[in-house]
Amino acid sequence: MKRYILTLLFVFGFTFAPQLCLAQALTQNPIVLDTIYANDQKNVALFFPQPIRQGITGSDNFIFTYNREKEQYFGLLQAKPGKESNLLVINKNGSVFSYIVRYKQHLSRLNYFIPKTKSIGNEKPVSPDSVAIDKSENLIKNRASYYQNFCSFLLDRKQLISKLRKRNEGIVLSIENIVFDKEELYFVIQIKNTSTLDYDLNFLDLSVCTRQKGRKKSQQRIYQEPLFVYGRPTRIVASETVSMVYVLPKFSLDSDRKIVVELNEKNGERTIELKVPYNYINNPN
Repeated sequence: MKRYILTLLFVFGFTFAPQLCLAQALTQNPIVLDTIYANDQKNVALFFPQPIRQGITGSDNFIFTYNREKEQYFGLLQAKPGKESNLLVINKNGSVFSYIVRYKQHLSRLNYFIPKTKSIGNEKPVSPDSVAIDKSENLIKNRASYYQNFCSFLLDRKQLISKLRKRNEGIVLSIENIVFDKEELYFVIQIKNTSTLDYDLNFLDLSVCTRQKGRKKSQQRIYQEPLFVYGRPTRIVASETVSMVYVLPKFSLDSDRKIVVELNEKNGERTIELKVPYNYINNPN
């Protein structure tokens, strides 16, 4: 029985021990540092991909000098005879570089051009949250670029919606088009100044207007924040016509609701309210 147990232990150790050792080695995954040689007769120059913010040696017999007042991309290494040490360099962007440094009387290499790939990490590790923020910022930039291109395309089109216009003292406000694309509604708006006075734009807002039921009729307005505005001017000079596009998230309206486009003049009274029935919103182009 004892001989049987010993045999099992021998087989187990022979079979699984190498795998356990390999797994442990892979888990540790040590970083192998390159070695840079220097002496006290010559300067060894190290060129980094970013300006040097900090450089430290582990022993007094090694000296690493760099410009501490004005950030530069290179530093100089010198060494005196003695035991090996290490050199730690941090770049302006937080990239960390680490090397073994040794004294050598005869040097075969005096210049080291260090690529980004030699960095062993970053002084401030990149968190998943910051990566997500970067991705969201890129999405926002790409979305804004798409809005701009599509709005420009819509202004070049000649597709009109009839009867959606309002006039007040020579100022004509009209909805030229309402287009659905992807997840947004595009309102193509035109302002025509047929008067002899310039029109200074205070604001142009879109709101959802709900008619309250009951004996006393009242209205409630909910302002609609645009995702993007293209081509909105601050002034429409006399005899000028301007067009712009408001981009809003896709929505639909009940029959008792409508969109109100309110044009307000700065330091003036030529205010216009244009009402857009629900069917234009629910059936865009």
